[in-house]
Amino acid sequence: MAEGVNTNNVSGSPGGPGQHVTDPRLPLSAMQIFKLKKNWKGVKRRLEDTGVEMLIRLFRLEPSTQIQFKNIRHLETEDKLRMSEELEKHAGKMMASLDDIVNNIDDVDYAMDKITKVAQQHEQFQGFAPEQFSLMEQPFLDSVRIILEDRYTDNMDTIYRILIKFILSNLVKACR
Repeated sequence: MAEGVNTNNVSGSPGGPGQHVTDPRLPLSAMQIFKLKKNWKGVKRRLEDTGVEMLIRLFRLEPSTQIQFKNIRHLETEDKLRMSEELEKHAGKMMASLDDIVNNIDDVDYAMDKITKVAQQHEQFQGFAPEQFSLMEQPFLDSVRIILEDRYTDNMDTIYRILIKFILSNLVKACR
């Protein structure tokens, strides 16, 4: 080995062997971001399905949230919800925002700006409370697990848990 060659840090930045330093506001390592973006492609192929599943699981978890959606509050069964164009439309918008955040997660300023805009949009809805964002954690994780099937590993579960907690906590903060 040649003297003076630093083999511990291939990126040339602090953070350990082969590690890139990420924005300290982001609780994911560079490797976790890489794995997230790669794995997210499986979700991206089925964004609307993921979003519909997430919303249905939210309504199952907390039925009072469905009432806040004026165009679907009257739908009484999961089958009717799954067939609803209005639910699909909202799911598509929701997942487009999540997709934008995930695809740009390493640009924390951009991601935080997007999160703030989503929070501001929700503040306009009558009866909405910022704490309701936290209800989305388990429906999100369950929906992504269902869509990804065997690509949803224990490691990816950890990464998705960190991601959704980061997004949801910042959505709540942005409303205050």
